[in-house]
Amino acid sequence: MELHPPQAVREIARRLEDAGFETWAVGGAVRDAVLGLPVGDWDLTSRARPEEVRRLFRRTVPIGVEHGTVGVLGRDGVLYEVTTFRRDVETFGRHAVVAFADTVDEDLSRRDFTCNALAWHPLTGELRDPFEGLRDLRAGILRTVGRPEERFAEDYLRVLRALRFAGHFELAIEPATWRALVEATPMLPRLSAERIREELWKILSKTRRASASLSLYAASGALAVLYPELDATIGVVRGGGVRPDAWTESLLAVDALPPTRPLLRMAALLHAVGMPAARSRDLRGGWRYTGHEVLGGRAAAKVMRRLKASNADIERVARLVTHQSDIFPPDAPDAGIRRWIHDLGADLIYDLFRLRFALARAEVDGAGEPPRDLIERWRRAHAVMLSHPPLAVRDLAVGGDDLKALGIPPGPRYGEILRGLLERVLENPELNTRDALLALVAEEVQR
Repeated sequence: MELHPPQAVREIARRLEDAGFETWAVGGAVRDAVLGLPVGDWDLTSRARPEEVRRLFRRTVPIGVEHGTVGVLGRDGVLYEVTTFRRDVETFGRHAVVAFADTVDEDLSRRDFTCNALAWHPLTGELRDPFEGLRDLRAGILRTVGRPEERFAEDYLRVLRALRFAGHFELAIEPATWRALVEATPMLPRLSAERIREELWKILSKTRRASASLSLYAASGALAVLYPELDATIGVVRGGGVRPDAWTESLLAVDALPPTRPLLRMAALLHAVGMPAARSRDLRGGWRYTGHEVLGGRAAAKVMRRLKASNADIERVARLVTHQSDIFPPDAPDAGIRRWIHDLGADLIYDLFRLRFALARAEVDGAGEPPRDLIERWRRAHAVMLSHPPLAVRDLAVGGDDLKALGIPPGPRYGEILRGLLERVLENPELNTRDALLALVAEEVQR
């Protein structure tokens, strides 16, 4: 079987083989190549020990020598990981005690799922498939290598990996594997926040139809264990029951956004987390969710902090959730749009509209076009943004030095004067010239 790896993969394998060390390509690259999908990183496994790999290659990086992994810099400038064959000695929960092995089959036997227990020889083209992973892939099945209870107990992250793989590759989880997976979900909090976040991030950033994996999170109980705020949105309806429930709308909105914008997809996923707390009865006996956006922004920040996201990512997602409904009215004048952009922050505007478009599509089961008035407001906001109006004090044509030159003593009044000028400029951007603003300042000082 020919899988067409980079030439550097063959060169590294040939040098190892010529030195007497059996070497295979393994992991996701082999799986994806077999499926005819775009291939990411090519990894190699070899009988060579780390010190032997470093002796054979001049340019190496000790990525994880204690675990048998050495990075080898290929002639194409790409770093390829070469890991010594390994076998499990003892496994427990999150960590495993491993020893170096002598055969690739021993190494494959410790892999998580049959579709990942494939090895391909870069020189001979042989595909090694001791657990019939290729058959499972062709049948659309995800199955563990060996007993699923043992596989998940070895590392509970495999529960989340199973949900991600099943959704991403459109695989049905084999019944015994599913039962063991569900039974293992209560153990997920034992995983570090970073590992949990990384799995969710891979879904949001790599899977076009992320809802497939996220739906499995809900069905398996993983959502309730790791993201109770999201689990609480299941069954929460608005609009007289005509629209999908809040959880379904969140999934549809995520799918309406591209994987290249994972933070925006995260905001779409979390957009309704404030609804359960904001729910109250309206005069007609239905439900209303007044103020859920602000509550949702706080809840979204809490989720992101629990996942140990960066402060910048936490702030951005929370702002998008908080302001998801804050769009200027259709009849707003240009000055009103400029003030709206100033209040929300110019950095948020485009993503806010992208989120609104995704949510509008989600309201009708992901089909159809956004409302015309929303499209028109987007066009108007875009036109204002393209005119690059002054939106902050730093955009003014004058600053503190100019005020000082007028003889105004430094102090808090500088800020008051500049903010007052900004108000005038937001109303009329043509005033943003040095002469016009200094004339306004002189007029104010003389009063």
